[in-house]
Amino acid sequence: AVQLAASGGGSVQAGGSLRLTCTGSGSTFGDSDMGWDRRATGDECAFVAKISSTGDTHYAEYLKARFTIYRDNAKRTMYLQMNNPKTEDTAVYYCSDETTGWTMCRGEGTKVTASS
Repeated sequence: AVQLAASGGGSVQAGGSLRLTCTGSGSTFGDSDMGWDRRATGDECAFVAKISSTGDTHYAEYLKARFTIYRDNAKRTMYLQMNNPKTEDTAVYYCSDETTGWTMCRGEGTKVTASS
């Protein structure tokens, strides 16, 4: 099973950018579909983006113009590039895969605070 760890969160201003990183352990990382979800304070877990083992991507429609998900299987790492963040992007961001469950916001996330 792949164990995931999210990092790279922090404070970012509107118009800036931030890249989140998810590192995975285990020999099956390259064979696993993976994704990002987020939970804002007081809200339910929300889908952000997903990437298949072969690199096919899928985004929450309202984020696809500003966010990019990609992966480097050799490094067992997945990324989320956040461009021009908005205050409503403030949330804790979580890695996800079949083990964590999709749109479950499990494990240790990384907090992003976007300010105007």
